[in-house]
Amino acid sequence: MFLNLGFKSVTMDDLANEMGISKKTIYTHFENKTELVAESTLLLFCDVAEGIELICSLQKNPIEELYEIKKFVMLHLKDEKSSPQYQLQKYYPKIHENMKTKHFEMMQDRVLDNIRRGMDLGIYRENLNIDFVSRIYFFGVTSIKDQNLFPKEKFPIAPLMDDYLEYHLRGIVTPKGRKILNTIINSNHE
Repeated sequence: MFLNLGFKSVTMDDLANEMGISKKTIYTHFENKTELVAESTLLLFCDVAEGIELICSLQKNPIEELYEIKKFVMLHLKDEKSSPQYQLQKYYPKIHENMKTKHFEMMQDRVLDNIRRGMDLGIYRENLNIDFVSRIYFFGVTSIKDQNLFPKEKFPIAPLMDDYLEYHLRGIVTPKGRKILNTIINSNHE
């Protein structure tokens, strides 16, 4: 419900009704809505992190891996129809910052590994500053969710994620990597 309707929009009454229990029952497990939001976002983060770990463990071509991760995240986060990220940042800033830190720590290792493997395979440029590239990638992934910069009416999240991933990869691929990237992009348009 938080993902579909937003953290601010969903009330404790809504949750109780949806689960077919009383609000009192919810409050026996969670002191307040903020605690419930914190636990819910942590659970979602862990589910997404586990899925990303599984994708990375397959050791696919690094370009394909990034597209698989994007597809998985988009499915798992239900295209963020109500911009829960924005609401979390606005109404629960401490939880948002905590999640952002966890997100960065989890992504940093995965992205660094992806870049190193891509360089080893000759599909990413060999002269990359991998720490810079990994951080700028993280910054971009999180920034495109900013409704002030990218209002969803003008920039629907699915094409925006595709555009960002292509933008990122075109900046780091070799001619060999560009062929793989173009094949993936062309197959996604069919």
